Amino acid sequence: MICALLIFQTPALPRALDAISHWPDALTHRLDDVLADLEAQPHRRFMKTHTPLDGLPFDDRVTYICVARDPRDVAISWDNHIDNADLDVAMEMRAAAVGLDDLDPSMPTGLPERQESARDRFWSWIDNNDTLVGLPALYHHLSTFWQARHEPNVLLLHYDELKTDRDGQMRGLAAHLGIEIAEQRWPELLNAASFDAMHSRANELAPEITLWRDPRRFFNRGTSGQWRDLLDADDLRRYETRVSELFEPDLAEWVHRGPVTA
Repeated sequence: MICALLIFQTPALPRALDAISHWPDALTHRLDDVLADLEAQPHRRFMKTHTPLDGLPFDDRVTYICVARDPRDVAISWDNHIDNADLDVAMEMRAAAVGLDDLDPSMPTGLPERQESARDRFWSWIDNNDTLVGLPALYHHLSTFWQARHEPNVLLLHYDELKTDRDGQMRGLAAHLGIEIAEQRWPELLNAASFDAMHSRANELAPEITLWRDPRRFFNRGTSGQWRDLLDADDLRRYETRVSELFEPDLAEWVHRGPVTA
C-alpha cells in the first residue's frame, strides 16, 4: 500500500490494490494473464511476493523491499489468517490457474484440525519445520534479505517502525525509490497508509479478496506485542531457546527490536 501511495501519489487507486500489485507465487492467476497485465501497466510496477530472496531473480534494476515483524506477532497474525481463510476457494483458484498436478497426492487437501488452545497453535507454528510456514521458514526468508542488506537495491523495513514512525519511514522509502512528492500531498498519503484507513477500505485493499471469509479481518488488529497476553515467562524462555537455534544474534536482535525476552 505504501508503494502504491508513493507511486500514484493519491489514495484513489485506479484499481483494487491486488489487481495492480500482483502476487505471482500465490498461484491463483494464470501466468500469461499476470504477465500481460504487468506489460500493459503504464506506471512504475510493484509486485508482492512471499518468496525469499534466494528464490527470486536478482536484477540491479529492481528494488527488493523486505518487511520484518516480531515472529511472535507473525505467529498470532497467521493464526488469524488461517481462521479467516477459505481453503476451498483457494484450491479452486489454484486449480483454475495452474492446476493441481504438482501437488503431492498424499498431501491433505484441507487444513489440519484446529487446536483449541491459542498457546498450542502458537507453538505449532514456532516448531513447524515446513519450508513455507513456521518460524524456520520465516527465519530463512528474513536471513536471505539480511545477508544482502548492504546491497544498494535491497531495503529492510520493520513493521514496528512503520507503525511508530510512518512519516519518517514513508519519506525514507520515497527517497530510496527516487520518488519526489510535493509536501502538501504528504498528510493525505500518510493517513491513507494508517491501519484504520486500510481496515475501512478492506474490500479494495485486502489481497486475493475472495480467499477471506471476512476481508476486514485481514486487517485484524495491527498492533505489536499481542504475544504478551499469551506467553508466560516459561514460554519466553522456550521461545528464546528456539530462536537461538535458528537466528544469528544480530538478526534476532533486529527483528525483535532488542533482547528476545525483553
